Order: sequence, then structure tokens, then C-alpha cells
Amino acid sequence: MKKKILKNTGLLVVLSILFTFVIMNIIMYERSLSEMKTTIQSECKNLKNILDQAGEEYLTQEISDLTSSRLTLIRRDGTVLYESMEPVDLMNDHDNRPEFREALKEGRGSDLRSSETLNEQGYYYAMMLENGDVIRVSRNIDTVVKSMLSGIVIVLVLLMILGILALILVNRMAARLIEPINQLDLEDPTRNIAYEELSPLLVRIDRQNTKIREQMDQLRQNQEEYLAITEYMKDGLIVTNNKVVLSINRAAQELFDVTQEDCVNHDIITVGRNEAVKRAFLAALSGKSDERTADISGRTYQLLANPVRAEKEDVTGVVLLILDITEKQRAEMMRKEFSANVSHELKSPLMSISGYAELIENGVAKPEDVKKFAGIIHSEAARLTSLVEDIIKLSRLDEKSEQLSMEDVDLFEVACEVKDHLELKAEQQRIDIGLCGNHVIITGVHQVLYEMIYNLCENAIKYNHAGGHVWINVYSEGLKGAVIAVKDDGIGIDKSEQGRIFERFYRVDKSHSRETGGTGLGLSIVKHGALLHNAKIQVESEIGRGAEIRVYFS
Repeated sequence: MKKKILKNTGLLVVLSILFTFVIMNIIMYERSLSEMKTTIQSECKNLKNILDQAGEEYLTQEISDLTSSRLTLIRRDGTVLYESMEPVDLMNDHDNRPEFREALKEGRGSDLRSSETLNEQGYYYAMMLENGDVIRVSRNIDTVVKSMLSGIVIVLVLLMILGILALILVNRMAARLIEPINQLDLEDPTRNIAYEELSPLLVRIDRQNTKIREQMDQLRQNQEEYLAITEYMKDGLIVTNNKVVLSINRAAQELFDVTQEDCVNHDIITVGRNEAVKRAFLAALSGKSDERTADISGRTYQLLANPVRAEKEDVTGVVLLILDITEKQRAEMMRKEFSANVSHELKSPLMSISGYAELIENGVAKPEDVKKFAGIIHSEAARLTSLVEDIIKLSRLDEKSEQLSMEDVDLFEVACEVKDHLELKAEQQRIDIGLCGNHVIITGVHQVLYEMIYNLCENAIKYNHAGGHVWINVYSEGLKGAVIAVKDDGIGIDKSEQGRIFERFYRVDKSHSRETGGTGLGLSIVKHGALLHNAKIQVESEIGRGAEIRVYFS
């Protein structure tokens, strides 16, 4: 703005000076010409009167020196009789001069032209004498252009002086004009309006500021909502453009052990050098959705990469979602193993029942063996029934059926019921079973809690020695916690197997389980029952020194 003011002001000063110079020269020229014409006409009249009385002899060099005008006496035929500034013999006839011819006709004549002899612009005025000759008085004057050229140096000096003065003054003026504009508060431009002319602009700026603030608030709110959603996602989320990472949520940062500062506005390679991540990113950049798995830090993740397209369907970025499918894969493997184990576990008793039944049917079995075979069939059928019942129980617990209604349950009373039901079985194996503790009320499913305690106690009896002991203890822990502990002095569990005893169909002592009719699902039922009640299980055991399993209810 300052440069523009200086430029425009300088141009205005130069044009003003030049325009003034031209106009003044024209005016001065016209005035000088007018004065010159009046003077010449007066001189010519005086000379005519004198020559008419005194004769042509009056014209002498002394008379010519008395005036600065040029005097010329011309005979009627155009011959020059007298010339005050040039020798007569060098002069051409003047019969073609406009002022001469006009004087012969009208008695007087004038003309303004460039002198052929002096090559200057001159004014010529002629009057006819009484004897028919013509007296002409002329005087030269500079043309307007010549007058201007003669004053050009003065004009240039004047332009330089005025230019410097204008530069100084305009610089100061521009600084004073711009200072209030530089001091404007753009956050609140209408508070102090320095110039009235700026008022419409400042009002528009104020409205624009209000609109921008509203848009920024909306963007900030959207960003906060986006961060609130993405930061607390358990799955990793990475958003990129064509070149760099735009955002990475907390889960992804923890997964790749990076910080937001390490990744945002940096290449995707800064997130992690995992080849699967890189390939998923490149596939999405090419415009195709990509899905693949990757092993990261010992866990399995599913990578879902989708391209982000602009209006013209050009890929402008990538959204990469990282899902932890470790448990899902484990569950899938467990389901496969469970299906295989179920098939195997069902197949064994069915084959046994089928085989002995076939022997009896075909009469191959001896009469004295029929009762034995029938007993085996009955035992295998009971085992099959027990297995099916346990599978059904597990299925219900897996589904967390809505039919399992929660209620207040006294754990001590449930433990008493279990103890009563297992008394006979314990006596048959010469196992002493005891119960101690106090009444503790929790919210849960009575039948599931019964199955949990029953299976714990049944296992303690099965994997015990003749003359062994089983202790059931129910007690409270803290203000709201409850614990049920089942301890035995049986064969014990090796530490390497303690993490697997809750798997379906897993048996510590497979031969012993077969003998006692175990299905391998008892502790799985305990585990799923604990999950249903948000309880935790703790195992303490040593080989040959028995085991203690505690279930903590919060």
C-alpha cells in the first residue's frame, strides 16, 4: 500500500508539473504574441504616417536601430526597397507575401509564419503608403515548443526538487495513514474504526471472523468427538494421506510402541516396519481394499485397509484398522478341538455299547457273560449321558442364556447341598469330606454355582487316595467379596499343567479319569461359571501333596 501511494503520488506530481509547465508556456506564448502584435501594429501605423509626410528617405539605419522590429519597404511590384536586417540586394521579391498582397487590397495585412530567411516564427504587419508602396513591420518570436525546450532544464530541476520533497512528505503521510491500519485489532475490528471509509470492510471482516470462529468451534468439537471415539478404542486405527500419517490412536501407539509425535506428519514406515502393514497400506493406496493377518508382539492381528477417495475417485488416503483376533483364533481352535474331542469322547462309549450289544444280539456271548456285558453297556451309557449333560451345561454357559436369572444365593448352603450329595461317593472311596466357614450371600445363578462347587469337590474326590481328605471352606473377603476354597491331599497337579486344567477334555491323569468315569469337562464348567459371575480362579498344587482351588467372587 505504501509503495502504491508513493508511486501514485509521484506520478501525480510529475504530471501536475508537466501539465502546468505546458499550460503556462501556452498562456505566456499567447500573451507575448498578443502584446507583440499590438506593438508591431502601432509601430507600423506610426511609420506609415511619418513616411507619408517625410518620404521614404526617412528610413535609415539610425531609425532602424531605434526599434527591435524588422522594417521592410516594398515597392508595389514586390521589389524590396529597404530592409533593416538584411542587405536589399540579397532579398527576393515579396510580391507573394500574404501580408503584402492583403495590404495592396485592403490597405493593411498581417501574417504569422516562419521566416524563410531567419527560420523563425514571426509576425508580419503591412500597411500601404499613399504612394502605393508598402511598409512592413515584423518581429520574431520563439515557438511554444522552443520555449518549452528552453525551460526543460528548469523543469527537470524543479521535478527533482519537488520529487524529493514529495517522497519525504508522502512517506511520512503514508506512515501516518497506515499506522492506524496496522494497529487494528483483527479479532475485534469494529471496536476502533480509524477511517470511516474502512467501516464496510471491517464490518465484513468482523462477520467473517464470527463465521470462522463458529467453523473452528465445530471443527474442534468434531475433532474432540473423533478423538474421544478413537482414543478409547481397543482396536488400533491409523489414518493417512498419500504420503504421511494424519492420526494414530492410543491402541495403535501402544501396539507399535511409538508416540503420536513420532508418527504424525511422518511416513507410514515410522509406525512400524511390519511387512504386512506396509503391504496393506500400499494395496489400499492402489485403490483396493485389503484384508490380511499379521503377527505382532506374539499376538495375531487382522489388518483392514480401505482407500479414501475424493470426488473424482482419486485415492487421497488410507484408513487402517487393526483388530486383535488372537482370542478369536484361540477360540476357533478350541472349538475345533472341542468338536474333535466330543466326537472322540462320544465315539468310544458308543463303540463299546455297540460292540457288546452286538455280541449279545448274535448270541456270541456266553450266558454267564451276558450280565457282565450288560453292566459294561450300562456303565458306558451312564458315561455317555454324563458327557452329554456336561456338554449341554457348557453350551448354556457359553451362550450366557437369558434364562439364567440372577438371585441372592447363600454359598455356604450350596456347599452343604454338594457335600450331602457327595457323601456316599466319598465313603465308597474312603474319602473324608468336611465343610467349614460361614454364610456368605452373593448375586448369582444357583444352579451354576452348585455345578461349580460340585465339580470342584467331585474332582477332589476322584483324584485322591484312599483314606484322603477333602475340605470345603466358604468365607467372606473384604466388604463385598466372597471365597469358596476346595482343598484335597490327593495326587496333585504339576505346575506345567496348572494353566491347562480348565481346558475342555484336558485330563491330568487320563488313565485315572477313565477309571473314575470323568468326562474332562468338570473344570471347564467351573471356568465358564466363574466368567458368568465375574469371578477369578486361583490354583495352588504340588505333585503328591494335593491341590487347593479357590474361587473369588467380587
